[in-house]
Amino acid sequence: MQENSRSNVVAALIPRSNLQLARLCVITVVFGLLIFGALRYDNFLSSYNILSFLRYNSMFMLIALGMALVIMTGGIDLSVGGTAAMTSVVAATLSPYGWVAGLAGGMAAGLIVGIVNGLVVTRLRIQPFIATLAAMLATYGTALLLSGNQSVSVSYDTAFISIGQDDFLGFPIPAWIAIVCYIVGWIALERHPVGRRILAVGDGEATAKLMGLKVGRTLLGVYATSGLLAGLAGVILAAQFGAGQPTEGVGWELFAISSVVVGGTLLSGGVGSIGATLAGAILLAMVFNILNFENGLGVISLSAYWQSVIRGAFLLVVVILQAKLMNGRSQR
Repeated sequence: MQENSRSNVVAALIPRSNLQLARLCVITVVFGLLIFGALRYDNFLSSYNILSFLRYNSMFMLIALGMALVIMTGGIDLSVGGTAAMTSVVAATLSPYGWVAGLAGGMAAGLIVGIVNGLVVTRLRIQPFIATLAAMLATYGTALLLSGNQSVSVSYDTAFISIGQDDFLGFPIPAWIAIVCYIVGWIALERHPVGRRILAVGDGEATAKLMGLKVGRTLLGVYATSGLLAGLAGVILAAQFGAGQPTEGVGWELFAISSVVVGGTLLSGGVGSIGATLAGAILLAMVFNILNFENGLGVISLSAYWQSVIRGAFLLVVVILQAKLMNGRSQR
């Protein structure tokens, strides 16, 4: 308890200007990569690449949003990848009954996982790392059981695949979904009392309780939201690839955590930004997009496994920088 309090105090001492500078750096790097790609590759700014980029990476943007809310409370959710895999199977199984059934079933399954995570953390007082690690194993196992250890094809007789493959007003539907979710998330964090409660719990649960805040309800809400968004990502996954993927989602939690911390949100909680999280997710996705173009040019040859290495390196570097920033400030 004393160590947690100390980390929150240190986090509170970090100047807001430093955090704003970190977020500005992320946005600057995003624009720098955009210019680099436009100058180096002929089709980088083509409508096909841009729309494909948004369509595919909307899933990761959604789980990053849920992860950001959880981390702002000082927690962690390692189950988002497994939840997305499981809900993709659930959505594909229900797709013959129509797109509404597939969408609602997948989101409901994700919401249930999130609520269970929240109850285990708040009622049983299990550390979020352990609670969500157990949920990750359980969701992957459930996905394999439901699917019989194979992909589950979606029904093409309904409009279910339109959720992942169609456009609306010339823009991919998954991207529209991500945009709406981020707008709602930004309003909740910046313009609604729930945002203040989330950050207050991240600053310190004991202090939040003294302020009269319902800490348990707040934590349950953020874990439920994270599960719901992971479920939505799973629905998009099934609709986009035409099948529920029980073995997909491995490493998605790493992408989400990396996006959040690259965006300047402190792992200790109490500080965070929805917009910066989106910028962090776009930054990581753009790096992989550029690597794919480099592979196409034959300049370098990196397998898909290198993506996990790069994500891990990004996360390690940013966490080290955050630790140095916090330690440097605490010594003044």
